[in-house]
Amino acid sequence: MITLGWIVVILLFVIGMVGAVYPILPGVLAIYAAFFIYGWLITWKHFGFWFWLIQTLVVVIIIVADYAVSALGVKKFGGSKPAIVGSTIGLIIGPFVIPAFGIILGPFIGAVVGELIAGTSWQNAVRAGIGSVLGFFASSVVKIVLQLAMIIIFLIWIF
Repeated sequence: MITLGWIVVILLFVIGMVGAVYPILPGVLAIYAAFFIYGWLITWKHFGFWFWLIQTLVVVIIIVADYAVSALGVKKFGGSKPAIVGSTIGLIIGPFVIPAFGIILGPFIGAVVGELIAGTSWQNAVRAGIGSVLGFFASSVVKIVLQLAMIIIFLIWIF
């Protein structure tokens, strides 16, 4: 069971890290789930109140920061609420519609369309689109750093 446990934990860590940039995968929740798998298949003895408090706080921070940083990117470049909504929709749908480049073009196109629907000029809509892409990149960096911190904390805690 120990070998199976470690295989599943590592697989969930990989899925979590890929999910930091590919929004269809569960990201931080996969990493959080890995801790439970470790407990169920290997042992719970390493985990206590402080471990769960720290990890849960990091999960909440990642989820809140993910949306806040992306929205901030759109707002910083003059985008409105329709651009934020369009960017989010584009981020989810883009990778399916344009497999190779949808992760970047999706939020851009979504923000531009959102701004154009709101009646904004073409130039401002493109600026909001650029902001959505920069917000996505910034959000991905934040998620990668915090998710790596979660994994490192886990490894320090159990060893």
